[in-house]
Amino acid sequence: MLIWLILVPVIAAACIGLLKTPGRLTALISAVISLILGGFAVLAPDCCNECLTSFCGTPMQLTLGLPLSRIMVLLAILVTFAAVCGMKAPDANAERSWAISALLISTGAIGAFMSDSIISFYGFHELALIPTFVMIGYYGRGDRRNIAWTATIYLGLASMVLLAGLLLLCVQMNAWTFSDMAAAVQAGAMPTSAGLISALLLVGFGTLVSLFPFHTWAAPAYASAPTPVAMLHAGVLKKFGLYGLFTLAYIFGPKCQELFGTWNNWLLVLLLGNVLWVGYVTISQTRLDDMLGNSSVMHMGYIFLAFAAYIACAGNNELAFQGAALLMLAHGLTIAMLFLLTGQIEAQTRTLELDCMGGLGTKLPALGFLFGLAGMASVGLPLLANFAGEFSIFVSCFAGWTPAASTCDCWLGSVANFFGGMGPVQLATIGALWGLVISAIYMLRAFRNIFEGPVGKTTERATSLTVLDIVAACFLAVFIVLFGIVPPTCL
Repeated sequence: MLIWLILVPVIAAACIGLLKTPGRLTALISAVISLILGGFAVLAPDCCNECLTSFCGTPMQLTLGLPLSRIMVLLAILVTFAAVCGMKAPDANAERSWAISALLISTGAIGAFMSDSIISFYGFHELALIPTFVMIGYYGRGDRRNIAWTATIYLGLASMVLLAGLLLLCVQMNAWTFSDMAAAVQAGAMPTSAGLISALLLVGFGTLVSLFPFHTWAAPAYASAPTPVAMLHAGVLKKFGLYGLFTLAYIFGPKCQELFGTWNNWLLVLLLGNVLWVGYVTISQTRLDDMLGNSSVMHMGYIFLAFAAYIACAGNNELAFQGAALLMLAHGLTIAMLFLLTGQIEAQTRTLELDCMGGLGTKLPALGFLFGLAGMASVGLPLLANFAGEFSIFVSCFAGWTPAASTCDCWLGSVANFFGGMGPVQLATIGALWGLVISAIYMLRAFRNIFEGPVGKTTERATSLTVLDIVAACFLAVFIVLFGIVPPTCL
């Protein structure tokens, strides 16, 4: 049955492109079918493993047996439905292009998350990148051509580095599927060039996830991209790199420290660049789309922190793994909803300049409420989805750590020993906590500038939201609240 999660959007995209069927309607029907099939597959994965033969004659195992597969497939089908439901293309021809690109990105992401074959895992991701580049170049905002080429160069080079690392790992482990690699690890096998392989994987996967300092392609690409592309890439496809790193770390188990440990302290430094450097850059943005693009890059630092904590504990840190899974799901839903609402704000006001808006909450209170909900979830407000993931990650970073014993009776000596007894992961966590304050600053400022105060000239023209606008946003809002109240595990 899993093959239909790939075939249904492909067939729908073919109908739109070849038979000229209505883009939004066809994509919406495909998304509803995928919701039904995906819901069944996520809830009953044991009956959904299947082995196919790919175009090159090698086996392409589709499975939901990997630890993060189900939660990532769930994220993909939820965001896909919201993206096609809330799509606002400028004309009929653009609508078909937007729908096809959304379906192909979704296909690539779902295929990657379900692949047991490492080559298929890589190939599906590359498939999803193509419509991203094309859509930014043709339908993006601002300097879209240069932004599209910059993203193409960055991600193309990163993909080649990643492919080199994956091939080297597969050759040295004599395993070409995740399941075979797990069996090889259980048999005691380890790659002979662990340091080189981990460097290639971290640079390749890290660039795709926008790890500092390889992040400069991401925020302009998300800000320029049409709304459904921004939702699917920032919300879903961006998790490909994190999914790959955590899956390999999980497979290697206690030996993951031997594979990735060489570079773990360097990773801690880089992820602080995501949280602090990019965080301050986010505060300085004057456009809503630029702010959200940088915000998405910033929040990846928290998930890399969970990865570093997992490696530091040699895989014996389930809370870090679960926290990363929760935050990947929550961030995907939240950033997708924020980009969806950004498209609605632009359609209503014809601008995304924060200083040019105001009073939109008076004209469209429902839009203000939904944006506030998504914004507070992004900040990490309790009972919303992001909180459980972030809290779990921060707690997991202190797993197995106890404060150093004080050698001085005065409080100053106690404080010095407290910090002196911390390891690199704990010190990085303290620095990363400042990101919560940064997030609150830029998100609350954006909400104030857009929705509060007197009605501005740009917001006077705002009319009302359509039924599909409200359905798409509320659909994501329901899951943001639901997963905040009852956080799922890896399902």
